[in-house]
Amino acid sequence: MKLGYLIIDMQEIHVRDHVDKKTLDRACEYINYVSDILRAKDQLIIHIQDIEGMEEATKEHYNIIPEVQVSDSDLKVTKEYSNAFWKTELEQILTDHGVELLIISGFSAEHCVQFTYNGASERGFRPVLLQNGILSAHSDVIISAHRDRNLISYPVIPYLINQ
Repeated sequence: MKLGYLIIDMQEIHVRDHVDKKTLDRACEYINYVSDILRAKDQLIIHIQDIEGMEEATKEHYNIIPEVQVSDSDLKVTKEYSNAFWKTELEQILTDHGVELLIISGFSAEHCVQFTYNGASERGFRPVLLQNGILSAHSDVIISAHRDRNLISYPVIPYLINQ
């Protein structure tokens, strides 16, 4: 099965000062672990970067945080809206790569993660949230996301790749 993995808005400007260090480190551990599994099996990994409001003077604040491992083989898609599909090439990239299941992780569960999840579903992709791989400034939002959306835990991913 061909998997796609979106890592949404794990950027300095979005996560620093919004998520405590322990929570951030734990989520990054899951995000990086899944990235390693998928890279080893030549699956698609895309880092989504929100550039809304970016100016030349603040460009470095929009970088992906160092806790998230980025490989040369990973793709990057920039966006200016909460839904990473809206006015971007994301749908075409996923279609061109034959993605059947889309794993979503990152920040913020109640905004960009949820809107991208919905956008994926509306376009016929099968989205799932990475359990322990989504973040929010509000802990109750994570509980709601886990309750209201399809989840995947990391031990299932190697099994799916080999199908």
